[in-house]
Amino acid sequence: MTGGVPRVLSIAGTDPTGGAGVQADLKAIAAHDGYGMAVVTALVAQNTHGVRSVHVPDPAFLREQLDAVSDDVTVDAVKTGMLGTAAVVREVTAWLRAHRPPVVVVDPVMVATSGDRLLDADAVEAVRELVGLADLVTPNRAELAVLAELAAGASDGGSAVDVDDPALLVARRWDVRVLAKGGHDGGATADDELVEPSGARRTFSAPRVATTNTHGTGCSLSSAIATLVVRTGDWELAVGEAKAWLGAALAGADDLHVGSGNGPVDHGAAVRALLPPVRWTDRWWTDVAGVLEETLATPFLVGLRDGTLSAEVFAGYLAQDVHYLRAYQGHLSALAAAAAASASSAAAASDEAAFWAGAAQGCADEARDLHHRRLAGSRADDPVHPVCAGYLAHLQRAADTGSAAVLAAAVLPCFRVYAWVGTQLGRAPEGHLFGDWLGAYGDPGFAAASAAATDWVERHAAAASAEERGRMTAAFRASTAWELAFFRMPTD
Repeated sequence: MTGGVPRVLSIAGTDPTGGAGVQADLKAIAAHDGYGMAVVTALVAQNTHGVRSVHVPDPAFLREQLDAVSDDVTVDAVKTGMLGTAAVVREVTAWLRAHRPPVVVVDPVMVATSGDRLLDADAVEAVRELVGLADLVTPNRAELAVLAELAAGASDGGSAVDVDDPALLVARRWDVRVLAKGGHDGGATADDELVEPSGARRTFSAPRVATTNTHGTGCSLSSAIATLVVRTGDWELAVGEAKAWLGAALAGADDLHVGSGNGPVDHGAAVRALLPPVRWTDRWWTDVAGVLEETLATPFLVGLRDGTLSAEVFAGYLAQDVHYLRAYQGHLSALAAAAAASASSAAAASDEAAFWAGAAQGCADEARDLHHRRLAGSRADDPVHPVCAGYLAHLQRAADTGSAAVLAAAVLPCFRVYAWVGTQLGRAPEGHLFGDWLGAYGDPGFAAASAAATDWVERHAAAASAEERGRMTAAFRASTAWELAFFRMPTD
């Protein structure tokens, strides 16, 4: 690979619960920014308690899968997992001889964490040739013992061979790197040792994570290493980073609540830790991006910016905005009262109450100082326009939910949209017909108030249940749409 995303092929069995096999491989590959592909060797009926049955398709179909990939896709790395039978091992070995990619990692899956045998006796002997094609093998202690027996010449996998250094024996026998995994050993640390055929070795140690949810750790680690070595070009770096990632995946495993037995690791835990948190209010803002663009393009705002808007049309808008601000002031006051009554944190409640109360007073000041001065009584008696009435009805429905969080989300677009519009329209030149209005909404103080309102709503969203957060999202979205309708109203 000369750059781009590593293309990694997993050749393994399945796990319908997603914790091991090709499902785990694909998650691990994706977690390391690789493009995962999978060829299925066996269909395994298993869950977090163990394997129930295994169905192995005709090896000829396995070869069809493999050829379908290699005939079309350049493969940067192959990781093999559960192969199951001698016929499958031989078919995979034959394909690798014909289409060997730059990186081959063999996870010699012989025994599941649950203790179930995943490689039949005839297949153990066939593994000899497969290991000889590998760059790295990743056995656990039990699997390493079997490989050492094969390396020492025991063809029946029978009595154990007395070997002081089984990893080095395997490495030299097949000229392959061996990662001897110690995850299931005892002790305060989990130590994996990378052994080279030359005898060079390095131990990768990490604190042992106290969890029984270790299903699929071998599959996941080997797939991560295969992906990382394609990107880094260095085996030690790849193993170290993959092991650190697996530690985070194990640390997050108990939060998954998948199954009642030996559950899976959390493949996405480390990725989420690296990503900056995405605020709920930012998600909502992105969601309404199209509405915002339509808002900015309304004839009302275009004319306002250019100074070509009719003064009479602007007065009609202000008359409706006065109706709106009176009701809006009441909703902000209600939020202040709700915050003051909150018992979760006296200090925070006081700060939030002060903010909403100040915003309510700001509505009254705005109506007095800007709107009424502009209207000078000429349009003060205009009836409420259906659009304005519809927006106010929407806000009242949010208030009637009894959720301060939903109401706060509903009032937020009036802050956010106006502050954004003020920024987009820019400062008015001297003598601009609507310079006072543009100045009010483009004012840094109003931008700061909008940011503060957003922060308070964000706190509500973070503390809300998924159901309440969903209602907040809908309320914000609807209010943003009403803001667009309000700006269309004067010229429709």
